[in-house]
Amino acid sequence: MATSEVQTVNAGADKAKLAAAAALLLAAFVAFYLLSGKGALAQWAALLVGVVAAVAVFGVSEPGKQLVAFGRDAWREAKKVVWPSRKEAIQMTAYVFAFVVIMALFLWITDKTVEWVFYDLVLGWRK
Repeated sequence: MATSEVQTVNAGADKAKLAAAAALLLAAFVAFYLLSGKGALAQWAALLVGVVAAVAVFGVSEPGKQLVAFGRDAWREAKKVVWPSRKEAIQMTAYVFAFVVIMALFLWITDKTVEWVFYDLVLGWRK
C-alpha cells in the first residue's frame, strides 16, 4: 500500500524559516560587497554575522533539525567502524600493489601477444 507524504502543521512556518535563512544569507553577501569601502574588518564581520544568523534560523527549522539528527546518526555509525591496525593496513596496501603489478604484466603480455598474432602472423606487416 502506498503511503502519501504527511504534511505537518508547521510546514508553512518551516518554509518561512527556510526563506528567512536564505534571505539572511543573501543579505550577508550583499553586505559584504556593499561594505567594501569600510574596510576588510567590517566586511568580514557583516558576512560572519549574516551567515551565523542564517545558520541559526535554519537550525530551528524542521529540515535543520533533521540535518543535525542525520549528522549525529552518521557520527554514531562512524564510531562503530572497526578500523584496521597499522600492520593490517600496510599488508592490504602491499597486496593491492602486488596485484596491480601482476595485472600490468598480464595486460602487457596479452597486448604483445595479440600484436604479434595480428601484425606478424595475420597481416604480415613486420617481415
